[in-house]
Amino acid sequence: METAVTKSNFIWDAVEEDLRSGRYQSVHTRFPPEPNGYMHIGHCKALIMDFLTAEKYGGQCNLRFDDTNPAKEDTEYVEAIKHDINWLGFHWTGGLYYASDYYDKCYEIAEDWIQRGLAYVDELSKEEMREYRGTLTKPGENSPWRDRPVEESLDLFRRMRAGEFEEGKYTLRAKIDMASPNIVMRDPAMYRILYKEHWRTGKKWCIYPMYDFAHPIGDALEGISHSLCSLEYEIHRPLYDWVVEKSAHMLPARPRQIEFARLNMTQTVMSKRKLRALVEGGYVRGWDDPRMPTLSALRRRGYTAAAIRDFVSRIGLSKADSTVDTALLEACVRDDLGRVSARAMAVLKPIKVVLTNWPEGETKTLVMENHPDNPEMGTHEVTFGRELYIDADDFMEVPAKKFQRMYPGFEVRLKGAYIVKCEGCAKDDEGNITEVYCTVDFDSASGTPGADRKIKGKVLHWVSAIDAVPFEARLYEPLLADNGEEAAEEAEPVVEEIVDVEETEEAEDALTRKDYDFLKQLNPNSLTILNGFVEPCVLDSAAGTTYQFLRTGYFCKDPDSTAEKPVFNRTVGLRDTFAKQVKA
Repeated sequence: METAVTKSNFIWDAVEEDLRSGRYQSVHTRFPPEPNGYMHIGHCKALIMDFLTAEKYGGQCNLRFDDTNPAKEDTEYVEAIKHDINWLGFHWTGGLYYASDYYDKCYEIAEDWIQRGLAYVDELSKEEMREYRGTLTKPGENSPWRDRPVEESLDLFRRMRAGEFEEGKYTLRAKIDMASPNIVMRDPAMYRILYKEHWRTGKKWCIYPMYDFAHPIGDALEGISHSLCSLEYEIHRPLYDWVVEKSAHMLPARPRQIEFARLNMTQTVMSKRKLRALVEGGYVRGWDDPRMPTLSALRRRGYTAAAIRDFVSRIGLSKADSTVDTALLEACVRDDLGRVSARAMAVLKPIKVVLTNWPEGETKTLVMENHPDNPEMGTHEVTFGRELYIDADDFMEVPAKKFQRMYPGFEVRLKGAYIVKCEGCAKDDEGNITEVYCTVDFDSASGTPGADRKIKGKVLHWVSAIDAVPFEARLYEPLLADNGEEAAEEAEPVVEEIVDVEETEEAEDALTRKDYDFLKQLNPNSLTILNGFVEPCVLDSAAGTTYQFLRTGYFCKDPDSTAEKPVFNRTVGLRDTFAKQVKA
């Protein structure tokens, strides 16, 4: 598979300097997803950067699941994430790990901190701690329990582990600086009581380490050299370094954290909590609904791994947050599918055409190329007869200005076949067009001397009525109305999320009323289902096969397909809106 992010960037510059200076002898990265949902396109920037950096410098990359919150974690998500990583063309050469592998070590370090006066058991409630923590402009105040005797904190912490207290009664906090200008350093929570059975460790634990505590410890235990993460963790870096430094005598490595801007896209939901709300609320058909931005959904829709890697390469890396137009991803998909997808004809909104001068009962077999630029992809046969279907949008009884498709008295060419002239149409009692009548110019067959006769009309795609296969076409638009999520994401207070990190970790799966506001931005036209006709050559293809349906777009065969009626998802249209924007 082609390499993504081939250009030099500030992360690789930093890695190379670390290797030159001898700070690290080799490169070892990790990708640390949380198994509480399916991976989406927003994760790909970090995923590709983690794995590709290790590849570039001949190092290793670990896959480590951040399973510190058992409330919504599941093996289903673990397996889906592993599959997505392999699909993108990567493998965890450094090994497969879980944060829960290090629970014993985290607990050992926590006790060590208590004994050294670096941590204490606090009993302020969440609301009280919010008040004591202060604000961005006002320093915090020490908890009344901050100077609790070491022996007492150690006893309480051990009893927390033994399950003697209810949730929320006690919290283990690092003793750092409640007046720090960095609000993350104001005695952050390290452990909380949580009576949730863990999918790996069962009921062994009723206290769980916080991400900011477990993550750097996991990195150090695995010998990670470069901990690459998105920009919202920049403010957490001092805490990351503090945790590693204060545990240095118990850890084998000193990783370096480097941040880069996260991936934001227009009209795209990038929050797993919100995506889960869409799934659990029945707004979509599941995590792999082709309207979702999850990798499983994009794969089902027909997006390719090569296109996604190309997309990440094009957007590059920076330290400045920005929002990428979704049209760029579609352009990458279109470029890739244009090279590899066979061509076929499908009519989404069929209207019957009768060729009045074609002999009844007579058919002709025509040969169509599967790809105009790749003859090695071969050909397929289509049947041409007296009756066929064209798209209803290709006919107008009274043509609009500059309309160059089918209308009475006008000639068009049928793809790979003949020039036909429209003679009129039939209507039902309500005035709806039921049939269109044309005559064939028999001297204009494709591949004959008459085929080059110049006409003003367009070349139209068609499907023979004799062997037309009924099929379901699912057409997609963005889940959100124009720029809806972009505005919503920008409005989300990142600092507030950092302030209440322990609260969001404990209840991160419970959407607030504000979180549900994005549902008001859902696009009611995100899915349109049409019933049309397609060539029979697509029947034997496997689910996941993509075609370019001529003049219509790229379509991927869906697993919902049956032998009698295939189902195709439109991957992208043929029009490259991004290229048009760039040209403009």
